[in-house]
Amino acid sequence: METKMIWANLAVRDLDRTAKFYTSLGFKPNGKFNDNLVSFFFGKDNFIIHFFVEKQFKTAAKLENAELYMGSEIIFSLSAESREAVDAWVEKVKEAGATIYAEAADFDKGYTFGFSDPDGHKFNVLYWPS
Repeated sequence: METKMIWANLAVRDLDRTAKFYTSLGFKPNGKFNDNLVSFFFGKDNFIIHFFVEKQFKTAAKLENAELYMGSEIIFSLSAESREAVDAWVEKVKEAGATIYAEAADFDKGYTFGFSDPDGHKFNVLYWPS
């Protein structure tokens, strides 16, 4: 069986805050926003992440939403072109209101740091030389 696409669906408390956060980081909106959803493209392959209001997400998933401040559901990795780019991302996400959960540091052959968006969704930015 072959799938045509993959994307992520996440729950958020405040759609306006989420839209402002990801817009300020330079991510391109995926279509128009509505009362239940904001959506953005990530990376050159246009990976899509939909951010749904918590009630809508819970109803659609038929599951309880995770409490992200206690742990992690998943960590999305964003690639960077250099160590300097990683450091620039640190400053950019701080300005946007992110929480740094892992300071920039060497990791094996690479260089990385981790941040949480305002709803606790985890990302890391990683430079990994070819």
